[in-house]
Amino acid sequence: MSAGTYTPRPGAAPLTRMIAAQTALETRMLLRNGEQLLLTVIIPTLLLVLFSAVDIVDTGSGASVDFLAPGILALAVMSTAFTGQAIATGFERRYGVLKRLGASPLPRWALMTAKTLSVLVTEVLQVLLLTAIALTLGWSPQGNPLSVLLLLVLGTAAFSGLGLLMAGTLKAEATLAAANLVFLLLLVGGGVIVPLDKFPDAVQSVLGLLPISALSEGLRDVLQHGASMPWAEAGILAVWAVLGLGAAAKFFRWE
Repeated sequence: MSAGTYTPRPGAAPLTRMIAAQTALETRMLLRNGEQLLLTVIIPTLLLVLFSAVDIVDTGSGASVDFLAPGILALAVMSTAFTGQAIATGFERRYGVLKRLGASPLPRWALMTAKTLSVLVTEVLQVLLLTAIALTLGWSPQGNPLSVLLLLVLGTAAFSGLGLLMAGTLKAEATLAAANLVFLLLLVGGGVIVPLDKFPDAVQSVLGLLPISALSEGLRDVLQHGASMPWAEAGILAVWAVLGLGAAAKFFRWE
């Protein structure tokens, strides 16, 4: 008895197709989550509109939106790559979703790649929306778009590593509380809305080393002041990215 030929043949799909399908799924899940939309879209938009329209914080000379828009873009990256990803991944780990996906034909590194790509897709939508709103409010961006892109990618890598590290080491409830607390603390002390020079000198030196401060100040140097490339801030983000992703790869627990 000869073996027959079956169509379609059973087996795993090509790796690129699996990653693309998982990326699309992760993106849909991210955009359908009400809490994620609150963090990624509504809060940054409200902060941009409110603080641009009402003179609450002294942002120095020039239009408030010129100072605020780069910081809000940095906040959007943090909300998606760190806060949103940490909470979603933490609960997927708690409910056993990651364990089951890790046993599928999709390699674990490919699953993390899909999660990162979904973050990038969401960030593109955020940047387009916030940029349109800021331009409507009178924003006049300057600088090199490639420098902005590099800073956003480095910031995404840094926050993704920290978010995955938190989600892979803490319990889901602890991740939820810690991620939201960090979001609020960095919103206030990360140079997003309040300029770093409003803090005491000793505190400024510490806050300037935070990834949100490096990203917001770097974007501000380019988009507000027309700098070519803020290498100091880019270097800080690169260090955070290496440390965060390295620690996440080493200590992440799938169960």
